Amino acid sequence: MSEGCFFEDLAVGQKASFGKTITEADIVLFAAVTGDTNPMHLNEEYAKQSFFGERIAHGMLAAGLITKVMGTQLPGPGTIYLSQSLRFRRPVRIGDTVTATVEITALNAEKHRVSLRTVCAVRGEAVLEGDALVTVPSRAALAAHRAARDAAE
Repeated sequence: MSEGCFFEDLAVGQKASFGKTITEADIVLFAAVTGDTNPMHLNEEYAKQSFFGERIAHGMLAAGLITKVMGTQLPGPGTIYLSQSLRFRRPVRIGDTVTATVEITALNAEKHRVSLRTVCAVRGEAVLEGDALVTVPSRAALAAHRAARDAAE
C-alpha cells in the first residue's frame, strides 16, 4: 500500500474532508453513467415547476464524494465498503460547493472494520448524513500475505 492508513494507524475521532463545486457537466456525466435521466436534474423547464423551482443535482452524486474521501484519504487506498446509510436533508444545486467529511466513530480490531459518520455539507449545512462501515487492510495481514506469497514462489 503506497498511501492511506493501515488499520493500526486509525483512531476514533480522526476526520478527513474533500470539497467540490458541482457543475452542469458533473450532472450530465452522472446521468450518462448511471442512466438516471430524471428531468429534475436535466430539464430546466420541468424543474421550474417542481417544489425546488430549479434543477438539482442527483443526491447520489453528492454521496459519491464520500467514497472519494474514504478511498483516497481516510482510511485510504485498500478500503472496502461494507455498508452505507444515507439521509438526504437538502438539495444540492449547480454551483454549490459540497464538502464531504468522514469521521471515525468506532474500530473493530478483530475484523479490521471501521465505523464512520459521513456528512456532505453546503455552506456549513448538512445536505446528507449517514453512517458507513468499511474494512481496512492491516499491516500484520499484509505482511502475512506477502510472506505466504514469497514462500509459494
